[in-house]
Amino acid sequence: MSATSREAAALGPLRLWFMAARPRTLPAAIAPVGVGTSLAAAEGAFRPLAFAAALIGSVFIQIGTNLSNDYSDARRGADSEDRLGPVRVTAGGLLPPRRVLVGTYIAFGIALAAGLYLTTVAGIELLVVGLVSILAGVLYTGGPRPYGYEGLGELFVFLFFGVVAVAGSYFVQTEALSWEAVALSVPVGLLAAAILVVNNVRDIDTDRRVGKRTLAVKLGRERARALFAAMVALALLAPFAISLAGGLSAWILLPLLATPLAATLMRTVVTRSEASALNAALAGTGLLLATFSLLLAIGVLLS
Repeated sequence: MSATSREAAALGPLRLWFMAARPRTLPAAIAPVGVGTSLAAAEGAFRPLAFAAALIGSVFIQIGTNLSNDYSDARRGADSEDRLGPVRVTAGGLLPPRRVLVGTYIAFGIALAAGLYLTTVAGIELLVVGLVSILAGVLYTGGPRPYGYEGLGELFVFLFFGVVAVAGSYFVQTEALSWEAVALSVPVGLLAAAILVVNNVRDIDTDRRVGKRTLAVKLGRERARALFAAMVALALLAPFAISLAGGLSAWILLPLLATPLAATLMRTVVTRSEASALNAALAGTGLLLATFSLLLAIGVLLS
């Protein structure tokens, strides 16, 4: 067991589960629900219980996906001792694999319960979306051909924590879809996927050694870095396009206040290779997503 693993082992069970849930990734679950709900509220269609259920469902799908990823990566030998990121509870021997698997079932069960409530509010479509999201979370690193090992992880995050989560959160309030909801999902999805890009740039060497062909491994370090910068830049440009299309007012340009943070992160990811710098950039990208989405939601409400 490494020194980091020994330090983590000294933590209590609640702290270990908190570590396993990977709280730095949770902005990817919270942000899209806030943005989709803000659009519904701006149209006078806010339902507090539906909002709470959508938020619970999104957060626990993210936690379930993280736990499933922790369990499956350990079984495949992908989380080796020399990885640069935080220690994983299964591979690090901090929690028994079976217990992590049970935790995965509980997290997805809570998400499913929230989906069942949303089904009574907005129709069977929400249950189908929830089940597909859970299945996608499991198959990310689980199953016979995990798509996270084939460079499709970023696409999954963009679709499910961008388009599906934003548009779905809007739908549970209004029981309708609009082009604005889909348009607002694009920058949110891009920044959520950018979190994964940073993670995979950091882990590119260890992932390559264990045969985990992430998008960063396929593109190479420099192209993956350029991809991160392009995704962040496109997310910042998206509010301009939405405003020019006439759906919402210039208030949705508020997220541009996050530009200094975005510029710092792009510079770090493009120029730095140390684990400490990329770990900080990973947390910073989660902060960027949270800040951008909060400002976007405020802008939508003011439109």
